[in-house]
Amino acid sequence: MFSELMNLLRACFRPGSEGFSRTGSDAGGRQDGLLWYKDSGQHLNGEFSMAVIQANNLLEDQSQIESGSLSSNESGPYGTFVGIYDGHGGPETSRFINDHLFHHLKKFTSEQQSMSVDVIRKAFQATEEGFMSVVANQWSLSPQIAAVGSCCLVGVICNGTLYIANLGDSRAVLGRAVKATGEVLAMQLSAEHNASIESIREELHSLHPDDPNIVVLKHSVWRVKGLIQVSKSIGDVYLKKAEFNREPLYAKFRLREPFKMPILSSEPSISVHHLQPNDQFIIFASDGLWEHLSNQEAVDIVQNSPRSGSARRLVKAALQEAAKKREMRYSDLKKIDRGVRRHFHDDTTVVVVYLDSNLVSRTSTAKFPGISVRGGGINLPHNTLAPCTTPTEISGT
Repeated sequence: MFSELMNLLRACFRPGSEGFSRTGSDAGGRQDGLLWYKDSGQHLNGEFSMAVIQANNLLEDQSQIESGSLSSNESGPYGTFVGIYDGHGGPETSRFINDHLFHHLKKFTSEQQSMSVDVIRKAFQATEEGFMSVVANQWSLSPQIAAVGSCCLVGVICNGTLYIANLGDSRAVLGRAVKATGEVLAMQLSAEHNASIESIREELHSLHPDDPNIVVLKHSVWRVKGLIQVSKSIGDVYLKKAEFNREPLYAKFRLREPFKMPILSSEPSISVHHLQPNDQFIIFASDGLWEHLSNQEAVDIVQNSPRSGSARRLVKAALQEAAKKREMRYSDLKKIDRGVRRHFHDDTTVVVVYLDSNLVSRTSTAKFPGISVRGGGINLPHNTLAPCTTPTEISGT
């Protein structure tokens, strides 16, 4: 049976690059088939490692790390920004966030002359409004862009403080050393917004008391309106503004009954953490990692391995688990091309940010040459609208 499956999959193998561009703005990043990685780099507060594995025909995950000035006037404050943008329905929203969110954050930081929860919230809001304008402008020619969206996980380290903002189900996990035992324990920093979580379903019911179908169990998976797993996102305008939930949008995305208030939200959950000397590192990752590894398993892999290549090791560990669940060899999984690969695992992005306590405690006015790295992959040109997936394929991850 397994050999028959592999023969079918081999028929789908194609060279991965014809007609496509391999992207990744940082010259230090490398592409190895569907894997893009930067094993080691230096940010203002320590080292970092980054990796992206592609599964979709078009990479829907986008990511970035920016370190240096966090304001548009380049005078500070200084710090490190990490963004993980897990798109669904296509890459347009995650690409838009990658191009705009950090610039909005720098603008609002300049206006307030400091980093704050309010700055981050305003940056998310401006990004959401910007993408809504794109949808409005493209609606007549490309109405399916209304059904494209993205999760959005952001971490900002500034002046010894870590800000975590999240929409959707990507996750940030801290590795914190226990002085008494020397163990490094996992501490989840981000709140998730997925209908599989009972408290999220309860929240949706309380926000929409007159809609008994606000969450529906479909094929053993809880989905908002039977369409999407996440309850918060950037984009997904068809579930936020009723004027975009009509023809010519595909019927499979249109709701039977009109809605008066947005079904999905773009208001991020934001938490603030004062970093301690025993805080070792933070793992930022899209849910493709967390589907296969627990928080503590991921922390153990990072803690027990050299810093260089730690993100790539996490990706490999997740893929090994994905292969094991399908009773196949990891070496065979790696041979499956993008598109077909999505049946085995999701696009997965991992950024490991190490915290050097001496550097974390430096003031936010300390200058740094600055770095800007974006995760790579095999993409179509930015002006190409991706074909929309069916509702059952929109996991919101």
